[in-house]
Amino acid sequence: MNETRKKVIVNEIRNWRKNRLLPEHYCDYLLALYTEGNESIDMKGPASPKKRYRKNHYLFMLFIPLTFVLIHFTELSITLQITFAILFVLIGIIFTLYFIRKGILLQIPLIVSAFILLLSSVEFISRLYPESLIGLYLGIVVNCLLWLFTGWKLKLHSFSISGILGIILIIIFIFK
Repeated sequence: MNETRKKVIVNEIRNWRKNRLLPEHYCDYLLALYTEGNESIDMKGPASPKKRYRKNHYLFMLFIPLTFVLIHFTELSITLQITFAILFVLIGIIFTLYFIRKGILLQIPLIVSAFILLLSSVEFISRLYPESLIGLYLGIVVNCLLWLFTGWKLKLHSFSISGILGIILIIIFIFK
């Protein structure tokens, strides 16, 4: 095969990889095949999206102490506190959906969103209905069911296991 034809094919494979038209390991195989194993790491195209996002996804963990401070240590009204909690959960869900669309499943934004939702729902239920344990149990069970659904939908075993264990622990605690 002549060199110009090889270059066209290699550039096309790089384009497929960049636009995620083929899985990355298929592109690696095809590039190795057409370059006869001579392609350097620098020529493989753009950096892997996983490497780009791996550095910054731990910043989502800052939402947890921020939510805790906004709920417990400020004189904000309960409506404003609920608004901030919902905003933080939505930001986490939006970034999770963005990462999934890019072909990356970073669990940190999803875990942070689930934890903030649990923290804020337990706090607000206990504030609004201080004597109602049934409301608190129901809120925790709803969170666990959301974890189960998320684990099932995204095929995340950690969320499924957390949901099942949470429901089992609530049942044990109720009948104790």
